[in-house]
Amino acid sequence: MRTSNWWVHLLLIAASAIAVFPVLWILSTSFKPRSEVFSTELAIVPQTFTWENYVHVLTRADGVFLQWMANSFLVALLTALVALSLSATAAYALSRFRFSGKRVISFSFFLTQMFPGALLIVPLYRIVNALGLLNSYLGLVLAYATVAVPFCVMMLKNFFDTIPYELEEAARVDGLSPFGTFYRIVLPLSLPGIAVTGFFAFITAWNEFLIALTFMSEQRMYTLPIGLQQFVNQFNSDWHYMAAGAIIVTLPVLIVFLLAQRYLIAGLSAGGTKG
Repeated sequence: MRTSNWWVHLLLIAASAIAVFPVLWILSTSFKPRSEVFSTELAIVPQTFTWENYVHVLTRADGVFLQWMANSFLVALLTALVALSLSATAAYALSRFRFSGKRVISFSFFLTQMFPGALLIVPLYRIVNALGLLNSYLGLVLAYATVAVPFCVMMLKNFFDTIPYELEEAARVDGLSPFGTFYRIVLPLSLPGIAVTGFFAFITAWNEFLIALTFMSEQRMYTLPIGLQQFVNQFNSDWHYMAAGAIIVTLPVLIVFLLAQRYLIAGLSAGGTKG
C-alpha cells in the first residue's frame, strides 16, 4: 500500500511539473531582455531582470493593447450575460417540465458538444455575414453564444436538478407563478451554479481565437488572443513582448477567479450531486 501511494504521489508531482513548467517559462520570458530570450543558453531564471517588456506592451504609441483588452472584456462579459439569460430558462424547463420532444432537445444540446468548434466557423460566418454583423462585437457575441449556450444549459440543468421540487410547490401554494418561482426561489438557490457557468462562458469567449480571427478584420476591433499574435508573425518574433502580454491577459481572469472562488468551488461540488 505504501509503495502504491508513493508511485501515485510521484505521478502527481510529475504531472504537476509538466503542467506548471510552461507557465513558469512564459513568466520568466516576460522578464527577460530580447538578447537573453534568443540566447542559446536555456535558463528559467532571468539573468537580467527587466520590466521593459510590460512597459512596452502597455504603453505602445497607438494604445492598441489596452483597446484589445477592453474589446475582450466587453465581448466576454456580453457573451456570459447572453448565455446565462438564454440557458437559465431553457435549463429550468428541461429540469422541471414535461413536454413533447424534451429528450430530443436535451440530446441536441449534448450533440453540439461532440463536434469541434472549427466545423462551425463556415456556417457561422455565412449567417453573421448575411446579418451584416462581420467585424462587429455583436456578431462575435452571437457566434460565441451559439457555442456557450448548449454547454451552459447542460451545466445549469444539473444544478436545477439538485433543488428540491417541494420548495417550488410551497411557493406556488403561496401564490407565486411559475416564472415567479423560478426568479424568487430557484435562481437565488442556484447562485453557485450560475457563477460557475458564467465563469466558464466568460473564459471561453476571453480565450477564443479562431472565430475572432475569422470575423474581425480591423486591428482596433481585435480581441486579445488575436492581438497577441501580432507580436509573433512572419516579419518579427518578439517572444518577450508576447510573453508579457500573455501574463497580462491572465491577470483579469485570475482576479475574477480569486474573488469568486468560494462560489465556484461550491457550484462545482453542487453540480456533482443530485437529490
